[in-house]
Amino acid sequence: MAARGHVQDPNDRRLRPIYDYLDNGNNKMAIQQADKLLKKHKDLHCAKVLKAIGLQRTGKQDEAYALAQEVAALEPTDDNSLQALTILYREMHRPELVTKLYEAAVKKVPNSEEYHSHLFMAYARVGEYKKMQQSISAQDENLSKTMFLPLAERMVEKMVKEDKIEAEAEVELYYMILERLEKYKEALDVVRGKLGEKLTSELQSRENKCMAMYKKLHRWPECNALARRLLLKNSDDWQFYITYFDSVFQLIDESWTPPAEEEHSLEGEVHCSIEQAVNFIEERITEESKSSRPLRGPYLAKLELIRRLRHRGCNDEYKLGDPEELMFQYFKKFGDKPCCFTDLKVFVDLLPPSQYTKFIRQLLDVIPLAAAAENEVALPADIKALQQHLCVVQLSRLLGLYHALEKKQKLAVVRELMLRYRHGLEFGKSCLKTELQFSDYYCLLAVHLLLDLWLEGEEAAVWQCLTLLEEGLSHSPSNAQFKLLLIRIYCRLGAFEPVSELYSSLDAKHIQHDTIGYLLTRYAGSLGHYAAASQSCNFALRFFHSNQKDTSEYIIQAYKYGAFEKIPEFIAFRNRLNSSLHFAQVRTERMLLDLLLEANISTSLEESIKSMSLSPEEDDIPWKDLRDNRDLTVLFSWDPKDRDISEEHRKLSLEEETLWLRIRSLTLRLVSGLPTLGHTIQPKNSEKTAENGVSSKIDTIRALLQQLEAAVDSGKKFLEQKIQYPVLGPPPTRMAGFFSNGSCQCQTSLFYLVSDIYELDTNGLEDSAEIQERIGNSFKSLVERLTDLFSKCKGDLIEVRDGALKTHPNLLENLVFFVETISIALWVSSYCDSVLRPFKSNLQKKKKKKKESSVAMPPVFTHFLDYVTELQTLTSNVIDHIKGLEIILTALKLEELSLKDTLLLQEEKKFTKTVQGKVQSSYHHSVQEIGELLKKRLDTIKKLKI
Repeated sequence: MAARGHVQDPNDRRLRPIYDYLDNGNNKMAIQQADKLLKKHKDLHCAKVLKAIGLQRTGKQDEAYALAQEVAALEPTDDNSLQALTILYREMHRPELVTKLYEAAVKKVPNSEEYHSHLFMAYARVGEYKKMQQSISAQDENLSKTMFLPLAERMVEKMVKEDKIEAEAEVELYYMILERLEKYKEALDVVRGKLGEKLTSELQSRENKCMAMYKKLHRWPECNALARRLLLKNSDDWQFYITYFDSVFQLIDESWTPPAEEEHSLEGEVHCSIEQAVNFIEERITEESKSSRPLRGPYLAKLELIRRLRHRGCNDEYKLGDPEELMFQYFKKFGDKPCCFTDLKVFVDLLPPSQYTKFIRQLLDVIPLAAAAENEVALPADIKALQQHLCVVQLSRLLGLYHALEKKQKLAVVRELMLRYRHGLEFGKSCLKTELQFSDYYCLLAVHLLLDLWLEGEEAAVWQCLTLLEEGLSHSPSNAQFKLLLIRIYCRLGAFEPVSELYSSLDAKHIQHDTIGYLLTRYAGSLGHYAAASQSCNFALRFFHSNQKDTSEYIIQAYKYGAFEKIPEFIAFRNRLNSSLHFAQVRTERMLLDLLLEANISTSLEESIKSMSLSPEEDDIPWKDLRDNRDLTVLFSWDPKDRDISEEHRKLSLEEETLWLRIRSLTLRLVSGLPTLGHTIQPKNSEKTAENGVSSKIDTIRALLQQLEAAVDSGKKFLEQKIQYPVLGPPPTRMAGFFSNGSCQCQTSLFYLVSDIYELDTNGLEDSAEIQERIGNSFKSLVERLTDLFSKCKGDLIEVRDGALKTHPNLLENLVFFVETISIALWVSSYCDSVLRPFKSNLQKKKKKKKESSVAMPPVFTHFLDYVTELQTLTSNVIDHIKGLEIILTALKLEELSLKDTLLLQEEKKFTKTVQGKVQSSYHHSVQEIGELLKKRLDTIKKLKI
């Protein structure tokens, strides 16, 4: 028998046909084959698991899970079963079960290195870092008690002593360990020593690591000397200029002087005075003039040094020259490069405001522009001149010269910019569709000027913005800035329909669903486009859920291939996404939206909540760790600092978003608590009510209600600040509308009503006159509040005033809030109905027994019936109002309006027609979707007759 040890395991031969069927996608045959095999060999665990894989793939998840658990309970240790179960659990998206599987296997076979390795990878997949550490040292109890990093350090040190370190990844790991232990001196020795020679895969990897350690150790002489040496090699590397300046000023502050006889530092000569820094930069500029390729670094370094000297209040900046002249010379050298504006933008505050106009005129004078006739605009003859002129126009906007103009002057500048834009298209005739036109920025700047006019009250300007952007997009279909601006403006006007298409054409990739997804999800549901809202939430959620799985795989690959320095980065990335503010918002809004569209329409509220695994007690939002990953500067802006988005705006926006999320999350949890209160036919004061948990459920609801009140108060206090974000800054939340239109008061009253109804349920009808009266008053005030909310929805959505078009998106948002509030009212009414119905049938039974015709009906029944009737009437009125809106929107003849405007060119009139048509169509669809949903809600009201 021993001699046959190398022969293939007979079980492998028996299982092979099942594997083949599964590989070829023939799952039914795989199941049949497994059944045959199990009749003969009942204890062949792997066959059971392979059958389970077949069942899983044919949609029989429950059967598959049951079979898998049967095998897992036996704690198998054969490779075939373990690997098959791993595949099955992965397909079930249950990686945590794999860890349990290998934990059991490792206990039974503690010396198996392979099982330890599998267990380690399983922990990595589910992010159990503590257990990963234990799994490494599980074979030695003493080691598992010591700290992880010192252990790792000793292990690597042993390898160093035995000269076993060969790969770069091993040196990287050693450096990482020392850095995390804050042993910076030792880490520096490793990098500077023989081992550091292996760090070759990244450019300047060794120097960068040395620099990082010098900074940690505050060894400024070394920092300075190393930066100086690296700048002598490459005088265009900006990061080393920054380190050079930082270290020079640190040394000046410390009054450091070089030693008389020894080397200045480990890295050579050190500069420790302003004179040396000035001379060094001048030398770099002299060197650059001899270079075959013009380098921007030395010139910008000179401006940076002036900026720092001025900031420190030094009087030495004159030695470097006049900033205005230096910027002028820089423009002459690099003005035709698109980066010239972003380079100079950082330094414009070195110019005195009185010199702005002169500086711009000086720049314009050196641009070769030619006018065809005397009174015509001078235009560039080539792309180089166009780029230079564009740079000057961008600087004019940045210096606030356009903001100071009168309305007529601004319109004249818009005309000129559009003329230059259309002229510039000549240079881009050969551009591919995926390339941007050279003159696109002219169009964008013209739109920014029009947005200024719109904010100043010029209603027609916003339509011209859309017209110019649509025109720009027709010539440059890949320009993301055009699309992003169109998205923002359409949303501000309340038209969501064109936005979906624009956003999908942006082709947002991966992390962008988190950074720019807010542009879409903020407006989709609030403007009544429910189907599009579902879709946009799905986009985002799909990314967040796949990230969970993907990052685990990245971490495992990094372990496999020794890219250890990437592992902490992947873990931080995963944590950052899990704590994303946008992720929490989308999850909450998606569930509220699903309830709005389905609960008590296609499925019961209870089933909907169950399918979402919602529980009022559970709050899965990491409030303390919420991360704002939104990119709030994704839209280009050339505004001066005082008009641009500031750090303060970011903080306030995050605070507002968090407050609104808290209100929405609590609303969702309160709604999810309604089915848990389910009617209990328990006598008064029964102990069983406490036992069956219902009384604790009402306590949960009451606690959540208190939290909601507190969140609402915080929200109101926040809004008292009356914050105005820049027009292209973060969009405000829906919180202001929620408070001002009365939805907030309605929804809170509804949840208080739930508490009263519960009290009535537990006390019975006999001695509850006071509660019944309270409930009756609540019903009356609710109808009044809902009627008041409806009055805030009345008015024309689009009106023509003085030949200009004006939209009223707030009416649309109010309508959406009305639908949401009436839905909550109906869910609460269903709960009332479930409580009152049994009471009524009991009363009718008593009536029959006593054969009396006049058993008095308690007033709560009349109150409820009146309330339901009034809800029905109100909802019917709103549906009629919406029908009226549809008729008005269909009848609006916007084409005639746009043709009256004689200022528009023929080309522009075509786009104006398109834009107004899109807005009209979007409003029409919003109103239709809201109307459809309300009709379904009306049907559920009609069923509420007790």
